[in-house]
Amino acid sequence: MKTNRRQFLGGAGALATAGMIAAPAIAQAKPRVVVIGGGPGGATLAKYVARDSQGAINVTLVEPLKEFVTCFHSNLYLGDFRDFASITHNYSGLAKHGVNVVHEAANSINPETRTVRLASGVALPYDRLVVAPGIDIKFDSVPGYSEKASEIMPHAWKPGPQTQLLKKQLDSLDDGATIVMICPPNPYRCPPGPYERISMMAHVLKRKGHTKSKIIALDPKANFSKQALFVEGWERHYPGMVEWQDPKMHGGIKSVDPSTMTVRTDLGEYKAQLVNVIPAQMAGKIARDAGLANETGFCPIKPESMQSAKDANIYVLGDATIAGDMPKSAFSANSQAKVAAMVIRGELTKSPTFPARYTNTCWSLIETDDTVKVGGRYEPKDGKITAVETFVSKTGEDAELRKQTQAENMGWYQGIIADIFA
Repeated sequence: MKTNRRQFLGGAGALATAGMIAAPAIAQAKPRVVVIGGGPGGATLAKYVARDSQGAINVTLVEPLKEFVTCFHSNLYLGDFRDFASITHNYSGLAKHGVNVVHEAANSINPETRTVRLASGVALPYDRLVVAPGIDIKFDSVPGYSEKASEIMPHAWKPGPQTQLLKKQLDSLDDGATIVMICPPNPYRCPPGPYERISMMAHVLKRKGHTKSKIIALDPKANFSKQALFVEGWERHYPGMVEWQDPKMHGGIKSVDPSTMTVRTDLGEYKAQLVNVIPAQMAGKIARDAGLANETGFCPIKPESMQSAKDANIYVLGDATIAGDMPKSAFSANSQAKVAAMVIRGELTKSPTFPARYTNTCWSLIETDDTVKVGGRYEPKDGKITAVETFVSKTGEDAELRKQTQAENMGWYQGIIADIFA
């Protein structure tokens, strides 16, 4: 299964237009959709509902940031394959589709009155609410770690200044440095992401001529996404540089100490020059405060629509959700947004709908022109979003195929950015 920019946008257009022309508006106030969160889920949905309802629905996107830095491809920035400007995007393109973008934080949701209270005190009424808040970091899931500690030991799992801090630290290392990464427990944003990050760190060190530096990955999981592919790549491109440890090898993370740059495990202590702590995660605060999450910290949804399992007038998208077999990724959020946009438009304008279909692909760059991927197609089944077809790159693939996969990766990024923001 290949995805390039033309195919990505073509598929998006087909999804939007297949039987989706809104019914004529009746003589009453336009229905109101409020979207909280301007990432791949929220911004996509706002655009699709506004554009494809042909003005029949009033759409407001609430997002405090005026520029969105993508977490996807931020590892490529870390590895010098992209600059920071290329992963930074604004919301100006949404206005031409009729989206009203409000650059404020949403402070609270009142499901009884169907209103969203903004930081300014303004209350936005809604007929349907879409919550796409991404993730929050569970700082206390790693003993000794905190939001303050992240200014010394960055997580960089929410993009922006944290990503730039990690990049600055990486670029300042001398040969012989030790990097320690604490990998996250399941579930978390972008399952292959930590291991692509390890690859990009190794790429930078290798390019700078490091022969003595090491990257030690301490993982709470016994295995991880694309493991055989990453291990093969590390051995081929960065021999002796990357050491991955599962829980049996390190015995468990006991604490981190930013003041001494040490990480202590059951079986040893590591003194490092750079520590990248990626803690456990949960749905964004606005979703949790509104009671949309369950005991896992994430939000259950109805697989046919992305409708919240807690409130029929609210839809939840992206990393904040419990999405069955779908991983937490930008591609997933974008795909989920199109399904929810279709359902919401159908409800509010009596336009036709069709059965939900979801897709995802995650690409990972290991070294220049050596990229691997994993993905699948998904449908509602047995009460969850279920994989009906999956694929993954194979070990031992030839160099030309891996180079083509990287070209596909870059084309996808261009395509999804246009699909979200243009």
